[in-house]
This record gives sequence, C-alpha cells and structure tokens, in this order.
Amino acid sequence: MNKVVLIGRLTKDPELRFTPGSGAAVTTLTLAIDKYNTKTGQREADFVPVVVWGKQAESTANYMSKGSQVAISGRIQTRNYDAKDGTKRYVTEVVADQFGGVEFLGTKGSNNSSGNSFSNSNEYSAPTNDAFGGGNFEEDITPVDDGDMPF
Repeated sequence: MNKVVLIGRLTKDPELRFTPGSGAAVTTLTLAIDKYNTKTGQREADFVPVVVWGKQAESTANYMSKGSQVAISGRIQTRNYDAKDGTKRYVTEVVADQFGGVEFLGTKGSNNSSGNSFSNSNEYSAPTNDAFGGGNFEEDITPVDDGDMPF
C-alpha cells in the first residue's frame, strides 16, 4: 500500500500552473515537516515536495501562502526525466489525493486547527510543534502506559 499523511508548513507560496493541452490545474509546493534529532537534542525539518491536481490545486494556490500549516494525504511517486544538460534526473514527491488530500489547518503564527478544507474528510488536530515555531518538544510528549494497549 502506498499511502502517506503529512502535516507541516509551506516553505514558500504554492505555484499554480496549467498543463499544456488539457489545461489541468497543478500546484507544486514544499512542506517543512518537523522531526526531532535524538543525537543532538534539536528540532530539525524534512522538506518534502508535494503535487496537487485539479480544483484542490487552485484552492491551495489561492488560499495558502508561505508559513501556512497544511495536512496532506496522498501517495509517494517517483519519476525521472532528462535535464537540459543531458543528465537523467530522479524525483520523489508526494501526490495529494484527488478528493480530500489537502486540509488547510492555519496560517503562520496561529495554532488554528479548525480543519478548513475543500473535502468531506475528518478534521485534523494540528500539532503545535512545527518547523516555524510552536511548543517545546518535551512538553508535547504524553507518556503511554503499555498496560493500556489492547495488543
């Protein structure tokens, strides 16, 4: 199964284009996703390229901007192409699901987890620990009692 769900912030404004021929809307963006480096004790971020198609692409480009928090559900895709210099380039990216693949969670500086979206999926509870500010990592951890696990 190829399924991924990511929550992060946009590193720059989304780029909306229309494909030649069919005129299909496509938006590309880069999502900064928090991670905690246990060796250094520092928060870091992964930067993941995302592709959104159709009406969601237009809505994402029109309503989201650099620093906005978003949840993406979709699939990982790899592809390759020949660059202008003749070298072969390989790309790994996330392609958002066509329906309900993009959830708008808030703007930069807000802890809004209202789940504003253009889909019928459930609301997400956005973490406050993100690449552009938010809570202290250690304070956000809730201990789990293994005795409560059903398996």
